[in-house]
Amino acid sequence: MEIDDPLEHTELTFLLGMAFQLVLSEFVDRLNAVGYAELRPMHGLVFQALRGPGATTSELAEQLGVTKQAAGQIVDDLEKRGYVERRPHPAGGRRRLVVLTGKALEHLSVAGRILHELEAQLARRLHEAGLRVPRAEIAAVIRALAGDSIPPLRPIW
Repeated sequence: MEIDDPLEHTELTFLLGMAFQLVLSEFVDRLNAVGYAELRPMHGLVFQALRGPGATTSELAEQLGVTKQAAGQIVDDLEKRGYVERRPHPAGGRRRLVVLTGKALEHLSVAGRILHELEAQLARRLHEAGLRVPRAEIAAVIRALAGDSIPPLRPIW
């Protein structure tokens, strides 16, 4: 006998939002437990945006969809905590390049490990129920809405 789950009749937007909230909350709890309680999900988005060669504060603001002033405040805060540093821009001039420090790269490594462990545990639980993580289906929804212009993941204010 199949049980009709009322969640199956919930709007897709709410289902995706609830799933995101629950996974993100568990991820943050696990990060907090290993010593990263000072960081928020927004900081993870900043770290992802700065990965590699770094970016100017203006470029960071553009990627995050925030004002230059807000991006500057985030960078100031992360610089005080030792996660980013400002360096002279390779093109010269007054621009400064914001780059990740070793402390931020270590955090990304730990966060990546925790996220993969969480996903693996979720996959096992779904597998036990005869299901799988709907990665292909969610990717198809994104492609149906965005095509080849995949937007960056941005914070929702």
